[in-house]
Parts: sequence; C-alpha cells; structure tokens
Amino acid sequence: MAAMSGKIIQNIFVAQCCAQNRQFGAQYQRDRCSPNLRSFLPFQGRKLAWTGISSMHLHNLPKYENGFVNRGNVYCNAAPSSTSLPSLEKVDFLKLQNGSDIRGVAVAGVEGEPVTLTEPVTEAIATAFAAWLLQKKKADGSRRLRVSIGHDSRISAQKLQDAVSKGIANAGLEVVQYGLASTPAMFNSTLTEDERFLCPADGSIMITASHLPYNRNGFKFFTNAGGLGKADIKDILERAASIYSNVAAEGLINSERKASASIKRVDYMAVYASYLVEAVRRAAGNIVKWVLSCCVQHTVLRERPLEGFHIVVDAGNGAGGFFAEKVLEPLGAITTGSQFLEPDGLFPNHIPNPEDKEAMKAIIQAVLTNQADLGIIFDTDVDRSAAVDSTGREFNRNRLIALISAIVLEEHPGTTIVTDSVTSDGLTTFIEKKLGGKHHRFKRGYKNVIDEAIRLNSVGEESHLAIETSGHGALKENHWLDDGAYLMVKLLNKLASARASGIDGGSKVLTDLANGLQEPAVAVELRLKIDASHEHLKGGSFREYGEAVLKHLENLTDSDPKLQKAPVNYEGYLLEIALLASTNVESSFEHWQ
Repeated sequence: MAAMSGKIIQNIFVAQCCAQNRQFGAQYQRDRCSPNLRSFLPFQGRKLAWTGISSMHLHNLPKYENGFVNRGNVYCNAAPSSTSLPSLEKVDFLKLQNGSDIRGVAVAGVEGEPVTLTEPVTEAIATAFAAWLLQKKKADGSRRLRVSIGHDSRISAQKLQDAVSKGIANAGLEVVQYGLASTPAMFNSTLTEDERFLCPADGSIMITASHLPYNRNGFKFFTNAGGLGKADIKDILERAASIYSNVAAEGLINSERKASASIKRVDYMAVYASYLVEAVRRAAGNIVKWVLSCCVQHTVLRERPLEGFHIVVDAGNGAGGFFAEKVLEPLGAITTGSQFLEPDGLFPNHIPNPEDKEAMKAIIQAVLTNQADLGIIFDTDVDRSAAVDSTGREFNRNRLIALISAIVLEEHPGTTIVTDSVTSDGLTTFIEKKLGGKHHRFKRGYKNVIDEAIRLNSVGEESHLAIETSGHGALKENHWLDDGAYLMVKLLNKLASARASGIDGGSKVLTDLANGLQEPAVAVELRLKIDASHEHLKGGSFREYGEAVLKHLENLTDSDPKLQKAPVNYEGYLLEIALLASTNVESSFEHWQ
C-alpha cells in the first residue's frame, strides 16, 4: 500500500515509538509511555514512516489503571499524500482457507512464496467477518458490537492488526486491540464479563500462523460459542472476495478515520493470566492446611501452592513468555532458567512447536541444566504445549495424552477420551485397561476432535477431554477450548493438590501417572508428497491419483502378514487430499492410516 499521511494515528503507534526511540531516554522503555511524544514521531519528510517498527516491540506495551492504555489521539500535521494506491491484484480467497483457520504468506522474501495476505486482503476479510458476526448475532442496531483483536510475535503482526482494525471499524463495530496475546486468551475474551476491560467481546480475531515460518500469518476467529468451523470460514472468505473489489483509496481513508474513533487498547493478558493463577489456587485450596506458629494461624499453600517448585518455561520467542512471570511466579514457583521468553517473530532459537525435535531437546536441556522439577514448552500462540519431568523425560504426543487422561479420569471415572486417529494402540490399552476409560479415535484435526467430543456429549456419551497428538487439548470444564496454558495448569493443579495432601516428590507424581503406557519401539510418521507434474498424474485427477496410491498401500498391507491396517479408524487410510499422506509405524508392525 502506498504511504498515507494526514491520518489520525492512535496512541498504539506512540507505544511503538517508545520502543523505537530508545535514544530519547530510558523512560520510554518503562511501562508507561508519555502521550506527549509528538516531537519524537518518526517522520520522514512530511510523511509518517512506520515501516521499521516490528511487532516484537509490543511486548512492553504499557499497563494502566483499569487495564486501559491512555487513548489520547496524536495528530499528524503533514499534508495529505498525493500518492495513489496501486490497482489491487486478483486474489483467490478460498485458497487462503486452512480448515477452520485462514493462512497465507504475509512477508516477501522467500523464493516461490509470493505474498497472499496483503493489507487490502486482510481488511476485506475483517470486514467480511464483521458482516458475518452482525448476521450471526442478529444485531438490531440497539448497541454496537465489539471485536477484540490480538496477535502473536510474528513480524507481520502489526500491519495485519492495523488492517483488521480498519476492516472491523469500517463495518461500524467497536475495535479492542490486545496487542501480543495468546489464541486461548482471545476466545476467553468473549466469555469474560468485566466492562473495565471492555468484556465480553462479541467476536474475537487472533492473528497467528501457529508454528509456521516467519513469513506466514493468518487468522483464527471466535465467538462465545467457540472457534468458527470450516463452513463459517468459507462463508467469510466468499464475502471477502466480493468486498475486496470495492476496496479503493477513498474507502481506505474513510476506514482509517472510522478506526481512529473506534479503536481502544486493553491489557487483557493480565486478566487471562489471573484466571490461570486462580485455577491453580482453587485446586490447592480444596485442601487447606493450617499451622500454628507463635500462636498465630496462617493459611499455607493457598496463595503460593507451588512454593519451592522449580519450573522452567520455553516460549520459543512466541506469545507464551507471560506464563513464567504472570502465572508461575505469583504461585510461588522458581522460574530461573526459563528461556526464549522475549517475543521475536524471526524465531531465532528454535521453531516454537512442541512436536519439533530441536524444540523438545532445548527444553529437556534447560530442565537438566537447571535441575528443575518440571519443564513447560509452548507453541507460538499457546494453544499447544508439552512438558518434561525432572529426569528429562518428555510428556509429549502419546505420553502427554496418557498423562492428561489419567488426571481427567481421576476426576471423571469412565469418561470417553477423544483423540485423533494416529494415536498408538498402546495408548488405547492404557486408557481402557489401566485407567478404566474409553478411547475414541476420530478424524485428524483439532476442531474435528473437539466437535466429536461435543457430539458424543449431546447423544449421552460423557466425554471430558478431546486431545490431538500434536498437543491441541480441550477440556469440557474449559469450554472446549484448545488451550496449551490451561493444559499445563492441569499438571500444576496435580502438583499443588499433591503437596497440599502431604505428598511431595516434585514431578514424580506426574511421571507415576503415565507409568504403564506401552510405547512403540519405533514411531515414525511419513509424509508422502504427490508430484503434480508426475507422468502418471498429468491430465488426470489429483484425488484419483491419491486414492490409487492408497489402494496400492492397502494391497501391500493385505499381502504382507507383518502389516496390519488399523482396526478402528474413521478415515480409512489417512490422506489429507491434495496435500500429503501419513503413515504411522508402530513396534513390530506398520500401522497405516
């Protein structure tokens, strides 16, 4: 987009200036940014220059009374730019759909990956979501709907947040920006009832592409009913396609003016962190001990139930760094040795992905080096997580599911545990034979697993946990939200309640819960790419070719007694059509899915 000046700039940009203009004094790095910074705004000539400002600077945004940032406007006295906007390129919006999310390339520079998530495209998508929300909420004009917007640490986050804000404001809705946030917090904002923090939001948008490379970004959408499904995303993208052609220079300028009157800024992550802290305190508070010291009674463990526990966090330079300071430390835990807590959208240390071997190696090393009781690792937007015990043993994939299942089945004996289809047979035996629960495998994809658990409850089969091998875990008690932080809170609850009951031993209480899980000697997932230019595919159907490959695998399975097809699998031979094929190899036989 061409540079635009003479605009009303919200003081969120002032907060960025504080980070950008460190040379003007250390006071600009502290929690409070003065609104009187007009002389320090980064002008180039008579136009505003924001291009050098990264979303990484947002992690020190100020905290104010009642959770609000000072909303004094800063006005630019530059003359309106005469530069015209370039004509908009054609965009296939439906190609941006990734299941129940939207994903695209937001940063140029990677060969073969042209930018698809431009600011005009983003604004059109946001406007389409606003239209969808107005229809969904049956808005009658009696009040203005409110949309919260947050983002992870990606370098394209700020420009996309600005474009989303314009699109929402242009539709006449109120915009509340959270800045750096986690995906679960965004959903939670639609449930929180606290007008001091402008909650609840009627809808919420998280700007993230999970663990994908730095040049990618995308959107997740929520209402108080949960995350939007595939059909909703398709609807929004179809609306966006028709809106896109109407995005012109005048429209952008108008939306900028509306945004200036509609955008507010709230530190909602403080609210969300407090919610997690209280969840642990409640678990410990169920068993309150009293001691007599100098004839004065004291409550023990209620406020600081993790006192003395050494827990290290690896946020992978994503949005999860808050967990160490804002959750663990108020609970009394020691967090020295925690690493990569600062947001950095280039992810310089390792991919923020609990499934990544290098990432898990990093948190294991942190636990062992610091002799910690427990290690916790998050993905970029904190909707997935994994853990490591004091010996360096991972709670990841099947072992994480086993551990969480053990905790849930203690609370809800006999309940059904819903997982994706690539979990091991050993996990099924553990859940059903040792824990006394029921293991229900379903389609791969976190939304598929969650929706299946909700469906089971609706037909009378009790289910309290839906969890995918990748680390997406959702609990009925937490509104079926896949929340990596809340999943770790369940582990902390176990530590706290065990200590409150007089049982100590650090993370051994967790390790013991997963004992008995039979793990495969070899577990390998193969992803077989289908070459669109292959001579067998030329001129033919991609789907038919993929199905022929699967049929070939099935024939191999039938002809070799060492191979066995999964007896229960809702997808047959698992293949994500048009993308990849997956194979799961287990112990003494190959388990094709």
